[in-house]
Amino acid sequence: MRRVFVFIIVALILGGLIGGLTYFQFIFKPAMVRTVISKMVQPPTAVVVEAARTEAWASRLDAIGSFTAVQGINIAAQVGGIAKTVDFKSGADVAKGAVLLEIDDNVEQADLKSDLAALKNATLNLTRQQQLVNSGNGAKVNLDAAIAARDQAAALVEKVQATIAQKRIVAPFAGRLGLRAVNIGQYVSPGLSLGTLTRLDPIFVDFPVPEQDISKVTAGKVVAIRADAYPGRAFKGVIASTDARVDPATRNVTVRAKVDNPGHLLLPGMYANVSLDESAPVNVVTVPRTAVTFSLYGDSVFEIVPLPAAPGEASGAADQLTTKQVFVRTGEVQGDRIAITQGLQAGTRVVTEGQIKLIPHARVVIDAKGGLKPPAVMLKE
Repeated sequence: MRRVFVFIIVALILGGLIGGLTYFQFIFKPAMVRTVISKMVQPPTAVVVEAARTEAWASRLDAIGSFTAVQGINIAAQVGGIAKTVDFKSGADVAKGAVLLEIDDNVEQADLKSDLAALKNATLNLTRQQQLVNSGNGAKVNLDAAIAARDQAAALVEKVQATIAQKRIVAPFAGRLGLRAVNIGQYVSPGLSLGTLTRLDPIFVDFPVPEQDISKVTAGKVVAIRADAYPGRAFKGVIASTDARVDPATRNVTVRAKVDNPGHLLLPGMYANVSLDESAPVNVVTVPRTAVTFSLYGDSVFEIVPLPAAPGEASGAADQLTTKQVFVRTGEVQGDRIAITQGLQAGTRVVTEGQIKLIPHARVVIDAKGGLKPPAVMLKE
């Protein structure tokens, strides 16, 4: 009996301890945590807000291209020799046919005199043979030999004259010279670049277009072109031609537009931001690009709504705001704004800065002094 009594007491004590621990862990502690959390007031997050608005946008194709000269060459000599005269200055504009460089041709001039004398002698000999044949005192074979000798001497004269002409380099077209890379007295090797000659007006701009957009690009369409060197200024170009094949590595085709460049502001090698309007303007709802959060689960924005009313209150506080995550479908991007094709109405206020620290239903306060200013020239993707 005594052992049974001790066992019952121990069992009651253990049962009481287990029950107390269970009550504390699963009932009292969660209730205490909920009470503490409910009394904690999370400070509102400062955000920048902007209302979505309706804009008239034309469907546009944007690309990054490069300016290319319509005509551009490296000035080089076909034959070697010592530079006798250098008649051009770096950066100067020259006309077609202007003499740029002369290579010493004293040897060729001496050869020309010798060959001219030989040609004169051969011509006189041919005249004598013709007279003899006409009078019946000469053989036809001697006349044929005299004709061949005269033609050979004339060919030698033409050869020397061609060599002399090759030592006189002239501009094949009007344009602007680059930096001079030769001086008087310097030996000029055949094929050595002595400078550049470039025609700057008009100028080409080459840009890639995805293969799925080839049908939208036709000759004669007008494109707007902007260069980083001249922010805020647009140049007009006209599509001249497209490449005959698609690059298998990028699946792009190169399109070439022709741009008037009377002031020679645009230079070959410059980057160009090219825009091509594909259709008439239509009304779309747009927001700043910074308002959209992109993720694998979908694109979304944080909408600003009044704080819901607490239990027992007629309505929420008018000056207290919270967030609502709204999933949207995005469209075209132009500049620093993006079109919203589904999920958002014009006039809806959305968070444009500060959403990285937000969660749905978070309390926020509007920062009226915030907001980043877009750069004067937007980079293209």
